[in-house]
Order: sequence, then structure tokens, then C-alpha cells
Amino acid sequence: MNSSNGAGTNDVGNEPAQFNQKLALLLAMAMFVLVVDTSIMNVSISAVVKDINSTVSDLQATIAIEALVSAAFILIGGKVGDLIGRKRAYILGLCGYAVGAIAMTLAQSIVPILIFWALIGGLGASLLLPAMQSLIHGNFDGEARKRVYALVGASAAIAAAVGPLLGGFITTFLSWRVAFLLEAVIIAVILSGIKLVKDVPYTGPREFDVVGSVLSVVGMGGVVLGILVWQEGGEAVGALIIIGAAGLVSLFYWLVRRERLNKPTLLDPGLLRLHAFRLGATQQMLQQIALGGTMIVLPIYLQMVLEYNALQAGLSISPLSLSMFGIALLAGRRAGARRPASIIRWGFILLMVGLIAVLPVVPRADSGWWLLIPLVIAGCGLGLLVSQLNNYTLSPISDERVSEAAGVNSAAGSFGLSFGLAFAGAIMLASLSIIFTSLATSSTVLPPAEQQQVAQVLEEDAQIMSNTQLAELLAGQPPAIQAEIIRINTEARPISLQIGLLIPILASAAGLLISFRMMRLPDPKPAGAGEGTVLG
Repeated sequence: MNSSNGAGTNDVGNEPAQFNQKLALLLAMAMFVLVVDTSIMNVSISAVVKDINSTVSDLQATIAIEALVSAAFILIGGKVGDLIGRKRAYILGLCGYAVGAIAMTLAQSIVPILIFWALIGGLGASLLLPAMQSLIHGNFDGEARKRVYALVGASAAIAAAVGPLLGGFITTFLSWRVAFLLEAVIIAVILSGIKLVKDVPYTGPREFDVVGSVLSVVGMGGVVLGILVWQEGGEAVGALIIIGAAGLVSLFYWLVRRERLNKPTLLDPGLLRLHAFRLGATQQMLQQIALGGTMIVLPIYLQMVLEYNALQAGLSISPLSLSMFGIALLAGRRAGARRPASIIRWGFILLMVGLIAVLPVVPRADSGWWLLIPLVIAGCGLGLLVSQLNNYTLSPISDERVSEAAGVNSAAGSFGLSFGLAFAGAIMLASLSIIFTSLATSSTVLPPAEQQQVAQVLEEDAQIMSNTQLAELLAGQPPAIQAEIIRINTEARPISLQIGLLIPILASAAGLLISFRMMRLPDPKPAGAGEGTVLG
């Protein structure tokens, strides 16, 4: 790599530091900001709508566009980092997020939020994720690299878990604008330490694969857009997912064809032939499906059934995040001679056991304390996973190929999180609709002429209401009708929430099965700076 590829000539070719605690902390802060950003937006929707005189649907569409842009362009973002320098891509990604945060602080309408937060911020994420993983790979070695991957993974996990709590607290007592302003301040702190980051050389081909890039956008974008549209109850979901799947299949065949012709590709298809990388990226996706599904089902349970506000719900989920964070740090430092595949297997075991333990609690709990032990168990499992998966997947990859490998790994994680959130939510609401209809039509209290009407009203209007809110809506109905509808609401929701929780449970079970395959393979051998597994 020459000086035009990085942030400066002094960065290129330097030996990686064994362990730089300040740099590790700054990288973890960058990951925290990246993940917590959307959580703050989600929990602040009603306040944002009120302040900028917009609508909930406009804000939800904006959030969906941000997720779509970051997922669709993440593979391209990894390649751009190769061409302009991984450090420079890291800086540009952070600046993209800072622009979005400042726009949120100053916005008076939906337009600047759409342009600066969703589009520019989404593109920033597509640059930041693969660049960050490449820089961890090149700035740390051996046990130090494992520790940093564990720290950054724990930072992402705790951001996803406590984001609603932080956003709810700041929005309630200060303003949602303050939350985004604090994001911009944190990014400024991260950038103040940019001199600590040493660029990672790239000596591969510099030709850009335009067709592969287009297919990656169509593939990732189509699948993610289909999931998001499905979550929102839109039409043409099947067509969008089919187009996305066709784009991904076409991308694979295009890459293989380009490889046979010895032409540069968006990413090396040889990556997918590496057993450790393929299994690691798959496990990353399954872990994120489990996390995403859990983080949509539990907050809805706490707010709909127990009638908690955002702060109370965040506090109830904190055992998951705190145990996840603590175990990730501990496992990163104390793994010793234990096989990564064994730690990953135990991670999925604990995650599955903890989630299964939540199932009998859902219809019986009258406070969040009932969730304490199951969430601690599940959090310990997630902590073991985030401490190992990135290092297992990326440490054997050479510096030359680490950006594209990090891009694929990040894409798998982003897809898994989006899928878990959307699929668990959609399954939960679909089952809620079916249960509502069944209980209403079998009721001996509701008049036959009103049963279908009540079921329809419950499906359309009550699915995000607590019993208290529903009682206010039914104030004009006879007492017997009110009591019967409240009963239907009370019985239906725990069952639907249990069904939604099956998605993360099945994902953790699939991860457990794959971990036995990982145990049969030799552990991947870490690559030092400038060496390692050569692909292609």
C-alpha cells in the first residue's frame, strides 16, 4: 500500500502493538455508538414525531431505510476500505455517523433526518464495520487481538441491550436531541485518538467489480427490504425476498466466474470455501438472530403485559446486558488453552437454556424480577459467544483479505440482527392475530354478531396496547363486554410472546448443532500482520 491508500505514510507497515488499552477502548466506543444509535431512535419515536411535526410511519420508514442502506452497501464498504485505506474508511464512517447525529440534534423536519441520518449514516455504517474489524486485525496480535475482539463484541451487545434504557432516560428527563448530541461528542473523543490507529496494508488488485457491487446491493437490499416490509405488513414481500435471493445467488456465480477468469472480484469466493470462516460467519448470524429476536420480544412483553415504561423495561433487561458484558470481558482474558469451538458451544447451550427458562415465566410473572435468573443465564451465553466469534472467524485471514472477510462477517451479523427483529416480531403479531380471532369467536359472552368485529378491532388497534389503555378504549361498552375483551387480551398476549420467543430459541439450537461440527475441525491458526491464510 502506498501513501494514497491510507491516512498517512507513517501508518503503513508498522508492526501491530501487542496491546494498547486506550486504542482498544476507543474501538469499543466506536462500536457502542454504531449499535446504540438505532436504539435511541427507536425509543424516541414519539418524542421526535411530536417535535418535528411528522408521523410515526415516516420515522419508521426512515429507520428502515437506514438499516437497508447499511446492509445493502456493507460488502462494497469493505472493498472501498481496501482502495482508500482502512483507516481512512474508519474515519469517514465515524464522520458519517457524526453528521447524522448532528442532523438529529438540529432537525426541524423529516427531510434532514432522511438525508443525513438514514442515508449518510447508513453509508457510514457500511464503511465503519468492515474497516473497524480490519484495523483490530492489523493493530493487535495473538491474545491481545482476542481481548479486543471480545471487548468490541461485548460493547456491541451491551449497546443493543441498554440502548432503550439510555434513550428512554435521556428522552424522558432531558431531550432526544441531547442523546444524539452526546453521540457526536463521543465520536469527537474517538477521533481525537485516531493517531493511535495504524493502517493495515492492502496489496491486492485495485480494479473495482461494478457488476458484483450491483448484485450485492440488489441481493442484500432485496432480502433486508423484504423482511422490513413484512414487519410493517406491506405487500410484495415474497417478490422482494425472491429478487434479493436471486441477487445473492447471481453474485455467487458471478464471483466464481470472475475467479476462473482470474479477474478482480468484489470479494474472494475462496472465503466461503474456508470451513472455519464459513462456520464462524454462520454462527455470527445465528447469534445475532437470537439477540435481535430476544430484544424485540422481551421489551414488548414488559411494556404490554407488565405495563412498564421505557426505563423500567430497560432495567428489567439489564441482567442480560450486564452478564453479557462481564462474561465477554472475562472470557476474552481467561480463555487460556480452551478451544474457541468449545467456548462457542457452551455459549449456545447457556443462551438456549436461558431463553427456554423464560417461556414458563411469561404467563406467570407480575414483575421483571421473575426474569432475573433466566436473563443472567442467557447473558452469560451471549457473552461467551461475542468473546470468541469475531476472533474465530477473522484471525486466520491475511491482512490483504481481511476487509472483505470482515465485510462478509459484518453482513452476516447485520442480516441476522435485522432478521431476528423482523421475523420474531412478525411471528409474534401473526400468532396474536390468530389467537385473538380464535378466542373472540369461541367466546360465550360476546354476541355472535360482534365476535368477528371484536377480533378485527383487537388485531388492528389493541396489539400494542396494555390492558389499561384497552379499558379506556372500551369505556362506552357494557361491563360484561369490557371484561370479556380484557380477558381475551390477557390470555392471548403471553401465548403470542412465547411463540415469538421460539425464533431466538431455534436460532440458538441451530448454533449449538453447528458448534459440534466446529469441534470436529482443527482450531484456526491466527495470522500475524502481513501473513496468514492466503485466499484465491
